[in-house]
Amino acid sequence: MGSLVLFLGILLFSFILTSMVVVPFINLLYRLKFRRAQQKTTDAFGKRTPIFDKFHRGKAGVPVGGGLLIIVLVSILFALMIPLLEYFGIEITSLHQNSQVEVQVLFFTFLSFALLGLYDDIKKFFAFEKSKFFGLRLRQKLLLQIILALIISCMLYFRLGISILHIPFIGTFELSWGYIPFATFVIVAFTNAVNITDGLDGLASGLLMVALFGLWILSSSILDVPLSVFIALWLGSLISFLYFNIYPARLFMGDVGSLAFGATLAVVGLLLGKVFTLIIIGFIFVLEIFSSLVQLLAKKYFKKKILPAAPLHLTLQERGWDEPKIVQRAWLIQIMLTLFGLWLAFI
Repeated sequence: MGSLVLFLGILLFSFILTSMVVVPFINLLYRLKFRRAQQKTTDAFGKRTPIFDKFHRGKAGVPVGGGLLIIVLVSILFALMIPLLEYFGIEITSLHQNSQVEVQVLFFTFLSFALLGLYDDIKKFFAFEKSKFFGLRLRQKLLLQIILALIISCMLYFRLGISILHIPFIGTFELSWGYIPFATFVIVAFTNAVNITDGLDGLASGLLMVALFGLWILSSSILDVPLSVFIALWLGSLISFLYFNIYPARLFMGDVGSLAFGATLAVVGLLLGKVFTLIIIGFIFVLEIFSSLVQLLAKKYFKKKILPAAPLHLTLQERGWDEPKIVQRAWLIQIMLTLFGLWLAFI
């Protein structure tokens, strides 16, 4: 009970602090002109998205960079919170023997992918596409993602000794060295999945909020204090951001948020040793990137589209679904997926 009270208090503190600074931050983004322009956009695979432009033309001018605010606040608070808890005599228990390495993994993932996403945002909104310095192509950015994910996977394997995969009803498998490429794939996949899903007001952020609540319950149940504190801070800040991100959005997450959040979501699942649960809880993200991948391969090799548009939420828009309807029903599905994932994790 004491731990639950502590974690809930941390969540509320993060929410209140973010709520105090988010409006001035939005005004700052307006002054910096860091906002969505009226231009032809591309998806995560570098392909033009005319259907997206058709439905989202009216969103030009909305500030982008809400993810940056969350990342800065959560990182500062997390850096201060763990020493503060130790100062007051609260034991920093962890699922892993070395809680400091766990903290390092979380920080490295959160910040490194945020920097990569910030590069994308700066390139898009300040028109640096033709600059040599800002001239990274899709393959090069994907390579950077793989390198970052590989570093994180090595930290998980060599420094924390994580090397198993548990599948409910089947058993636990020792992957040994194979864990490194496996974890790398999971991180890169979820990084791009969340990025692709972030296409409707409140969609990715709302799904992420529900998913994090599920993973927070898991981390709290095993008294993993660093992970529970980190998720509590992240959730509190994300809920405040979501208030301004729901339809009609006044603030967008940006790639700085979607890349960092997708990678960190995957790492949280890996740290908990619940990758199968992560896939269930994050199934909508998986479905979104799978629909985009299938569409891309079909157009490349068969010269035709399988879906009217990709990812899946654009297909629903093309078929006449209103944006809030898609988002709200996705949230409801996400709640049930999270409950199902938790059930599997606890059996």
